[in-house]
Amino acid sequence: MTQSLDIKHHPKYDIHAIEKFYSDKDGVAVKYVCTSAPGSGAQAMDIFYRETPHPEFGNRYFGLYRHSEGHLMITNADVIENVEFGMIEGTAGWEYSQHRHDYRVVGHSAIDGGRAYVRQTGNLAVSTKTVKIINGRFVEND
Repeated sequence: MTQSLDIKHHPKYDIHAIEKFYSDKDGVAVKYVCTSAPGSGAQAMDIFYRETPHPEFGNRYFGLYRHSEGHLMITNADVIENVEFGMIEGTAGWEYSQHRHDYRVVGHSAIDGGRAYVRQTGNLAVSTKTVKIINGRFVEND
């Protein structure tokens, strides 16, 4: 089922400046998608999407993160379409844990685990759902 989800994100960087920089640089629209560790990692990155594959590298998603030495790094993030996001409903919209050790408190509940696992704690009556990213958009699993 495809529908617009009201998702509260917590990006690491100025996503509007990054969207503008890469859209101008590459001549195609680039948009922010999420902030996540694509796999079971403990370091989230801001992930962006472009409809057409990059002409040199072939990826449609890329992630920006800080290397342990402090350098800003860019990486292929196409794997983001192969993972699921556990979501918990908050007063400001749906929220997700960004990485394995991101214990995200949402009201009287919390969600944890990033893409590695999903754990909800606190008020278990709070609504949850599982979603995926397809073509740069969050969609509910059928």
